Amino acid sequence: MDGLHDLGGKQGFGRVIHPWPPHDETWEPTVRAMTACAMRNHIYNMDEQRHAIERMEPRHYVAAAYFERHLTALASLLVEKGLTTREELEALAGGRFQLSGPIGPGREAAPPQRFEIGETVRVKDDYVAGHVRAPAYIRGKTGVVVAVSPPYPFPDAAGHGMQAPMEPTYDVRFRARDLWPDSCDDALNHVGVFQSYLERVSAT
Repeated sequence: MDGLHDLGGKQGFGRVIHPWPPHDETWEPTVRAMTACAMRNHIYNMDEQRHAIERMEPRHYVAAAYFERHLTALASLLVEKGLTTREELEALAGGRFQLSGPIGPGREAAPPQRFEIGETVRVKDDYVAGHVRAPAYIRGKTGVVVAVSPPYPFPDAAGHGMQAPMEPTYDVRFRARDLWPDSCDDALNHVGVFQSYLERVSAT
């Protein structure tokens, strides 16, 4: 889905603050521990968590700190899995508890295919309603495969609790000027791209 979370390549946000001010909230380690516990016990998976963050209301997402986004995802998924209710959360919080928006449809992986190192590939120009791990700035762009990573569950299915086949990601090298013409340095960008997001470029 095209949400506010997909900020890669966007401009106008000012300089990156570094080093970032330290986190001193006492509840942050608890959120991390509860998230790890939920995943270890197969209550939900990493892609379901990512998609729950993507489904946050845009103003809430922008205003929320990093761990607040994770807390929202955790709470939303526990409600969706039937392990708690919004009413129980609001009783504990003493007021309104904002959850992520409703989950939409996922999609199945593309038919298996294999790409070779050195092969030129194109990222499919797909726009989907659900979870997707292809950043918007590489859609429709052409690059070269330089490495192959071990397989992982296809996120567009895994993020929706669907049966997700294992498929590799390809380290694809893009020319920065192909991604952002006239607004970047002459550099190379490497992106891990799932197999289903790629298509061959026909030889001319």
